[in-house]
Amino acid sequence: MHHHAYLWTGPKERFDDEALRRPPHADPPPAGGRPELIERYRQVAAEFRTSDLPPLETAYWLVKPRSLVRGTWDEAKEAAAWLGERLAEYTPRFAAESDRDTARLARLVDAAAERLRSGADVSYGCYLERPSYLTLALVTCSPNRASPELPCPCA
Repeated sequence: MHHHAYLWTGPKERFDDEALRRPPHADPPPAGGRPELIERYRQVAAEFRTSDLPPLETAYWLVKPRSLVRGTWDEAKEAAAWLGERLAEYTPRFAAESDRDTARLARLVDAAAERLRSGADVSYGCYLERPSYLTLALVTCSPNRASPELPCPCA
């Protein structure tokens, strides 16, 4: 088992485009369906795997391009340390003062290490100065507990 790290920052409006953050449904709309639904399905099918947008389900980071992997570690503690370093890097830009609390951030890192050791994924997001959003994810791989059928991006 190992862990991959992912980071995304961008406009909150883009993050809110949930259709592009979910994998396309296994059954496409019927050929005679509403043209706007068919077009939206085609867009999602074409862009989900290649988009840098964070998926709604953390495990689906594994189907995104390998170039989005920010680091890979065998040890949960090392992966959680990456999370801590990123949180420290972005803390001055956090929109909410409460998100900047160093004791709270240390607890997040400790909890992340524990979750990763158990085989779970970690996903954290917060608002940066308006209108930006930050997401950080650590995804357990080989296999992923939530979606064991997803391939390792580094294989």
